[in-house]
Amino acid sequence: MEAVLSVQSINKHYPGFTLENVSFSLAPNRIMGLIGKNGAGKSTTLKAILNMVSPESGSVTMFQKNFYQHEKECKQRIGVVFGGIDFYPLKKLSTITAVTRKFYANWDQAQYQKYVKGFSLDESKKFKELSNGMKVKYLLALALSHHAELLILDEPTSGLDPVSREELLHIFRQIVKSENCSILFSTHITSDLDRCADDITYIQNGRVLQSADKDTFLRSFEHLKTPEDTGPLTLEEIMLRTERSAWDDDITV
Repeated sequence: MEAVLSVQSINKHYPGFTLENVSFSLAPNRIMGLIGKNGAGKSTTLKAILNMVSPESGSVTMFQKNFYQHEKECKQRIGVVFGGIDFYPLKKLSTITAVTRKFYANWDQAQYQKYVKGFSLDESKKFKELSNGMKVKYLLALALSHHAELLILDEPTSGLDPVSREELLHIFRQIVKSENCSILFSTHITSDLDRCADDITYIQNGRVLQSADKDTFLRSFEHLKTPEDTGPLTLEEIMLRTERSAWDDDITV
């Protein structure tokens, strides 16, 4: 089955940080978690994929098309949700929606209203009046109202309380099942991905350490277990032990 998204050898250099040969692919109707500590390169990777920052080399294939050559066409088929943003804070949701819908040829007003009702959104409210959880739900409603086939989510659950996070994770799982949609979901909250991800890509200091389906990913870090570990390691334990090892190596050097 052809990948919805294929990232090959993306490189981007900044003073003090390098995104180096980042590669992974996402199959249809799956959720991939992009994990790594803050500053590891998750957001830079997503921005490079979307051409929000220009990679110096590498390629992105989306829906079997070169994204950089067919950017406008591909963006008609994706939805992007970045957590922690102020999206026209003084504008009412109805005003923001009226402008947004003009950009999408496949905008489906009935679909939008379904999500407005399902997410209990009040379109008369200003964006700044929404809680963080409701802001993410509104951005999801916009993304799904043009029948997006790929959602790219950057830390969408960051800052949310546990109940709101669990609700959004349930929504993500339902979207993949019912909307013929795949999700690339970056987060440093690994417990979220324990409950919803099919695949994991782990980025550390700008490089991909491992990218695989979740079971294969977990098995590939079995060497981190100690005699005291009686069960499989969680994603959080894998990250903590891997980052601690990298920190120890830096101190030793």
